[in-house]
Amino acid sequence: MQPVPVIEQEFLPLRAKLLELGAALDRLDRAGELGGREPRAGKIRVAIETLLAGGSDRAEEIQLVFSRPYEDDWREGFGLTK
Repeated sequence: MQPVPVIEQEFLPLRAKLLELGAALDRLDRAGELGGREPRAGKIRVAIETLLAGGSDRAEEIQLVFSRPYEDDWREGFGLTK
């Protein structure tokens, strides 16, 4: 048995995700929420630009777009100190 090429394995799930993403972006456009000052819309735009830029670490870069910067005193900020 020959291994299945990655494109064979990923094509249909990826196609479904892209269609879902396209539909969500259409809804945001119709609601007028992608063009304004909404910071989350800006993060979505940066994430899409990251996807289009290519590279082998896109998932990590996109995660960083939506993550908070690391702070040494994060425990104090969330009230988790003893």
